[in-house]
Amino acid sequence: MRNMMPKTFTLLAGSALLVAGTAAHAERSDWPDNFTVGTASQGGTYFVYGSGWANFIADELGVSGGGEVTGGPTQNLALVHGGDVAFGLTTMGPAADAVSGKSPLAPGLEMDNVCAMFPMYETPFSITALESSGISSISEIPDGARIGFGPAASTSDTYFPEILETLGVEFDRRNGGWTDLGGQLQDGLLDVIAFAAGIPIPAVSQLEVQTDVNIIEFTEEEQQTVIENFPVAEFSIPASTYETLEEDARAVSMWNFAIAGCDLPEDFVYEVTKVTMENNDSMRSVHRSAATTIPENIKYNKVLPFHPGAARWYEENGYDIDPDLIK
Repeated sequence: MRNMMPKTFTLLAGSALLVAGTAAHAERSDWPDNFTVGTASQGGTYFVYGSGWANFIADELGVSGGGEVTGGPTQNLALVHGGDVAFGLTTMGPAADAVSGKSPLAPGLEMDNVCAMFPMYETPFSITALESSGISSISEIPDGARIGFGPAASTSDTYFPEILETLGVEFDRRNGGWTDLGGQLQDGLLDVIAFAAGIPIPAVSQLEVQTDVNIIEFTEEEQQTVIENFPVAEFSIPASTYETLEEDARAVSMWNFAIAGCDLPEDFVYEVTKVTMENNDSMRSVHRSAATTIPENIKYNKVLPFHPGAARWYEENGYDIDPDLIK
């Protein structure tokens, strides 16, 4: 059949497509060519979550990106602030220290180029020992026990030593990546590992396959003491998290948020936030802790200013943010 569409209409349609294509290109003109997400050590939840999220964003937005091994939340704040990475993952405790100039990596420097994007999950503080050690409670940890606290300056290393000291534990402090520490525990080079990481912790799941472990819970009194002295909340590790657990285990936790350099283009951060918040099924396939990576949980950030791009998505979708908490 002969095409009866007028030439003028065809020309106008072609012009409209050209303009639309040009506009779309213009909106990305100031986007970075690639991006990096600061995570933590291999074997921990940050590395799995951050690397998987980076790949997801790269695929969805067509921008090259990936995760990078770092020392964890405290270092990620410094890397994002300095522009060494575009995005990072952090917990609220180290974030509060960073913006108030109390970061152990940069004492006196108020990190004002770090903005919140979206909530991730709660980080439980949990303790693991070999069953053969006979350690089944915090009070049974012997004086001088060799305890692995994760990478230096990580959330675990920043808070867990003080938590255990408050509970009367005397120990020999060790640092390292979670996978390495798991191997040391299995080889008898460590007595206990004090984890602060999203659950399930890959290193613990691996230990369960290879040996018998005790996942040590806090008593009610210990839990309350810690809550009164540290920026943490009550938490319960579901029994379904690990094969070892027969019932939920009492613990404490701290919220995690994804962060961005405040100077990143607003449209870029808007699209990153949009893709993340509107595809929770995909995020849960990255790591099941992303079940709480939902916009309702933005209320748990009372420390960092939200990036204007992220704030725009929340406001467009009916989630209120205090104007004073937007960069």
